[in-house]
Amino acid sequence: MEIYQGIILGIVQGLTEFLPVSSSGHLVLGQIYFNVTEFALLFDVSVHMGTLAAVVVVYFSDIKLILTSIFQFLAKAAARKPCSHLFSTDENLKFALFIIIGSVPTALIGFVLKNFEHVLFTSDTLVGCMLILTGFVLWVSRNYYHNEKTKTVFDIKRAVSIGIVQGFAVVPGISRSGSTIAAGMYSGLDRHTAAKFSFLLSVPAILGAQVLSFKDAFKTGMIIDPATIYGTIVSFVVGLIALKLLLKLVHGGKFHLFAPYCWLVGALVLISKII
Repeated sequence: MEIYQGIILGIVQGLTEFLPVSSSGHLVLGQIYFNVTEFALLFDVSVHMGTLAAVVVVYFSDIKLILTSIFQFLAKAAARKPCSHLFSTDENLKFALFIIIGSVPTALIGFVLKNFEHVLFTSDTLVGCMLILTGFVLWVSRNYYHNEKTKTVFDIKRAVSIGIVQGFAVVPGISRSGSTIAAGMYSGLDRHTAAKFSFLLSVPAILGAQVLSFKDAFKTGMIIDPATIYGTIVSFVVGLIALKLLLKLVHGGKFHLFAPYCWLVGALVLISKII
């Protein structure tokens, strides 16, 4: 892969990871367009790490509070002090529990779909179909813009359902952010909580995928080339901007406006296969 190709794909990843239009789908289309096959999976996961860093920056204060609550809980548990009540009184600890619980179905589904990665990440027809599906998911979400007064209490069942949706979002063309935020709103969560949980839930998922990717890379003797490094840096910078833009749109009730774009790109991909 040439450096300029890595930079272009890094920009694509940064823009599409947070804007609900499927970053993996756009990366697959970009890699097919550039005829990139060598290190494609490693590059894909690496630029996802760039956008993950953007999540950490934007949600740094929330992550800090969650980690603090976890350490306080573990400290009390180690000292054999009563601590089970913290799950009902400490909102940050409860949120951490939901992230862990939601990550379980994501990991299980991810392990299963990993066996089909050579098919999933090379089919532009699949990407086109899934982009159209994503468009419908986003469009329907316009009827579920709950606010703080109408929101439903966050619970384990909702965390699991969102985790399941995130697991299937590994399929290129299905937007991870779009589908998980929409799933949160469908379940009754207010748009702010749905977005926050969606992005914090992505942290362990992307970290886990990165670890597995590097493990496979070392086994096959792969190395991280300059294009991957530049692409990752660019994906972080562009992703930071895109994440802040998406949060503004979600909070403003304009999340569904990305549906026509998904329909258009998906249709163009399918039409190109016919012509």
